[in-house]
Amino acid sequence: MARARRRASGFFRDFQEFALKGSVVDLAIAVIIGTAFTKVITSLVENVIMPLINPLISVTGKDWRTITISPGIAIGQFFGAILDFLIIAFILFIGIRALQKLKRQEDAVIESPLSDPKLAAQERLTGALDRLNQTLEARNNQVL
Repeated sequence: MARARRRASGFFRDFQEFALKGSVVDLAIAVIIGTAFTKVITSLVENVIMPLINPLISVTGKDWRTITISPGIAIGQFFGAILDFLIIAFILFIGIRALQKLKRQEDAVIESPLSDPKLAAQERLTGALDRLNQTLEARNNQVL
């Protein structure tokens, strides 16, 4: 009985360590934010974009999302899901591209202090001297 209790407590301890790792918590947060983001995008598509597009692509005065080929095959809903996906993918693309552009601007700002050629040469020389010093110390330690 004691062995089973220790095994169970070890299992729960392992599960707790796994569940509280940063990557698992980050993934959970990402899923929650993604769900909320999906609701926002779905609302944007259904309430803003589609009322503008529906008059252009309506079939015989009906909403194109209600089109069915035969009983049970709702082709309009399928095309609507594809359109939702494309809009979400496009918005994510724009967001990620903007973040990458900001990241590149931050990198450019960090590199700008070394724009003076004398400072850049001094940094390269200092780095070369440090590497040379490490090499000489390593050779002295091998000899000893």
